[in-house]
This record gives sequence, structure tokens and C-alpha cells, in this order.
Amino acid sequence: MKATVYMEEMDAFTYREKLRNDAVVFVPVGALEQHGSHMAMCVDAALTKAMAGATAEALSSFTEGAAQGVVAAPINYGYRSQQRSGGGFHLSGTTSLRGTTLIALSRDIVFSIIRQGARKIVLMNGHYENFQFIFEGAQLALEDARKDGIDDAKIQLLSYWDFVDDQTIAELYPEGFTGWDLEHAGVMETSLMLLFYPDLVDMSKIDDPLYDGLPATLPNYDVLPIIADYTPPSGCLSSPAASSREKGVILRDVAVRNMVGAIKREFA
Repeated sequence: MKATVYMEEMDAFTYREKLRNDAVVFVPVGALEQHGSHMAMCVDAALTKAMAGATAEALSSFTEGAAQGVVAAPINYGYRSQQRSGGGFHLSGTTSLRGTTLIALSRDIVFSIIRQGARKIVLMNGHYENFQFIFEGAQLALEDARKDGIDDAKIQLLSYWDFVDDQTIAELYPEGFTGWDLEHAGVMETSLMLLFYPDLVDMSKIDDPLYDGLPATLPNYDVLPIIADYTPPSGCLSSPAASSREKGVILRDVAVRNMVGAIKREFA
């Protein structure tokens, strides 16, 4: 059996040994959401698992093996896609959880990992709308742990794109950056998919008229029921045309390096 950072690929004895050695356990949280006609719908979960894996490997490398990382199986569904950051949950293919469901799911998973012996946990988010719900789930898991007599667990919550620094943004978006909310299915996600999962991207479809008129022009408020005409026909909120595998390498390396720094600060 090959060495791996992914919990689901480990035997249980190897996993238990890593917990005894105080490993950081990453829990990737994604979504099943449309990402235009040029990418698969698994983007949020797949990229977050890949970024968590790269970060776990780098954590060991940067600390010369003093720190270890384990990546739990991802949460593959997320909170409802909002029109201003994911195109909207009305679009076919986007399969969503209620907020209460995501809170309960993250709470139970994190508490289970704590009871198994993990004391350093990183919830890595890959779907813009998830954050407050996994935050609540994490806090409730800590409260459950304290009731169970465990008071030394610590949880760090982060979204990997927040670790792409301003210098890198300026380099990769020379014509201006629209913000992470409008980056849905844009350059960042498409470039990372070209790096990690090139078989799940078809750049030839970006020339389709569906992709005209990007980035999206949306109001600075939400409306329910959703007004479908506010979402661009492609479901994307910014153009992925300038994406490349090379940009994916830069995005991965910068975000991973900065996430490792943050993890080392909190779990030193």
C-alpha cells in the first residue's frame, strides 16, 4: 500500500499512528455546483481535496517531517449556491444542502475526528457560501467535545483562495481583479482544474456565445425567488478565457505556502 496523506486511502492502523503523532487533520468542504459548460460540477470539492492534500504534503516537507497532515474524505455537498457568488441554486446540476444540514454534517464529522484523537483540525472551505455554516458546526463540535471531557482540541477554518496574496493577484489579473465572489468558474478555479484535473476541463467550449458579457453585472443585493435572468447564460460569473495550467501552478504554490505558514502559527 502506497504512502498517502488521504485518510480514505490509509489503513486504520496507519491513521491511528498518525493521530498518536499529533497529525493535523484537514477536512475539505466543497459543493456539487455547476461551473459553466467548460468544467465538471465537482470543482469545489475536488479542488479543495487537492489543495488540502498539497498543503498536508507541504506541511511535512517544510517542517522536515516534524508535522504531519492527514486529509479526511471531503464533504462533497455544500450550502445553496447564491446568485452573486455561484450563479444561483436554481441552475440544474447544483445540488444543495440546507444550512442546518451542513451545520449538522460538519459538527458530527469534526466531533468524530476529535473523539478519535485528533487535536489539530483544519476545516478547508472550497465553496464561498459554506463558511458561516461550517463555522457554526465547528463551534458546536468543540462544545460537544468539552462535554465529553476533551478540552484541548483546536480548529482552524480557512478558504484557500484567501491565501493568494495581492502581488499574485496583480500578476495573474493584469486587467483588473473582480473579487473572489465573481471568480466563480473563472481564472482561478479553471487554472487549478487544468493543473489537478485537466481531463475535467474543455477550454474549447469557452468560445461559445454563452460566455459573452462576462464578468457578470449583478445588483448589490439578493432577491428571492431568484430572478434567473440576473445569472449569465453560462452560469459563470467571470471569464475563464485567460486560464492556464501555469497559472494553476502559481496559485497552488502561493496559497499552499501561505496556508502552511498560518497552520504552523496556530498549531506550533
